[in-house]
Amino acid sequence: MNMLGIRETNIYGQDTYEEVKKYIKKSFINSDIQLDFVQSNYEGKIVDEIQNCYFEHYDGIVINPASYTHTSIAILDALKATKIPAVEVHMSDLTKREEFRQKSYITSYCIKRIVGLGKDSYVEAIKILINYLGK
Repeated sequence: MNMLGIRETNIYGQDTYEEVKKYIKKSFINSDIQLDFVQSNYEGKIVDEIQNCYFEHYDGIVINPASYTHTSIAILDALKATKIPAVEVHMSDLTKREEFRQKSYITSYCIKRIVGLGKDSYVEAIKILINYLGK
């Protein structure tokens, strides 16, 4: 995510991570929900942040596990341990990408998986969580 706007712009678009965050915040400016953003390239840090969501009583998680989607049982286990509803998000459509990107460990826990909508994937995921939680 920290390489958005630089990495494979033909797939992920030209917006930077900061621009995507601003877009998401703007999409919910008139709501009473609190949005927090975390980005890390380190699997252990992602696990720690998921666990922190439990201790800080978060209602839901929108997660883009990026390449850890296909490799991380640790992230899956962290999500399962917290029992916090989560939506998996990918800006690109993984179903139309390389074969190794077809497997997701994370999907088995999440209430929904959103792919291929670019930055709108996050907006849609938050709407799904709001609806799921009845807020």
